[in-house]
Amino acid sequence: MRSHLLILAGTTEATDLAKLVAEANIPATLSYAGRVERTKPQPLPKRIGGYGGAQGLTEYLCAEQVTHVIDATHPFASQMSVNAINACRETGTQLCALTRPAWDSVDGDQWHRVPTIGAAAEYLQGMEDTNVMLAIGRMHLAEFACAPQHQYLLRLVDKAETLPLPKATALFSRGPFSTEDDIALMRDHNIKLLVSKNAGGRGTYSKIEAARHLGIPVVMIDRPAIPERAEVHTPKDALDWVHHTSTS
Repeated sequence: MRSHLLILAGTTEATDLAKLVAEANIPATLSYAGRVERTKPQPLPKRIGGYGGAQGLTEYLCAEQVTHVIDATHPFASQMSVNAINACRETGTQLCALTRPAWDSVDGDQWHRVPTIGAAAEYLQGMEDTNVMLAIGRMHLAEFACAPQHQYLLRLVDKAETLPLPKATALFSRGPFSTEDDIALMRDHNIKLLVSKNAGGRGTYSKIEAARHLGIPVVMIDRPAIPERAEVHTPKDALDWVHHTSTS
């Protein structure tokens, strides 16, 4: 049976992989969760929206005769990753995760590591009011409503009609951004604290470099734990995995 690949997207690496897969003429679908209103043009057919949990994904894999799944979602999309593990186990579908190493602190960094987004919010709750760049996307902003004393700077991809924080400035733009851009942004808004997920990779590292340059402390949110699965770390290795695990 010819390979039919489902790429669970959400990262720059997924976009790079889609180009390689299209060039290799492998039948594939690029799947987005639908949390971003505008997606970039892609060389593969796109599917936008959730599956309804592991059972819904299981049914999709069977209906579409998917032979391979590559999980190239964001490191914090842990529920989707767990659903993929369970659905692929149930259907016998080949699964591999395209991951990127987490960031490590280096000389000059001032990190306070916390295990969850909720723990980051609790940490801010106990602080005196200050100017915070909250670089966590829009899904979990409401968790920081417990710390309303701060002036928040948000950088979001899509415009939001309302924000759950009483004192927030939202900028709507899509990266990547340069370190120089983020240094200027933090200076312009007199940022005193950065809150960031440990996403890894180069695409969003500029804010970490900017904070280091300016001597700004960082509340760094650790990645959620995900059960063990096959992993690769580059789009090329992901494509090689498809070739090596294909039966024909």
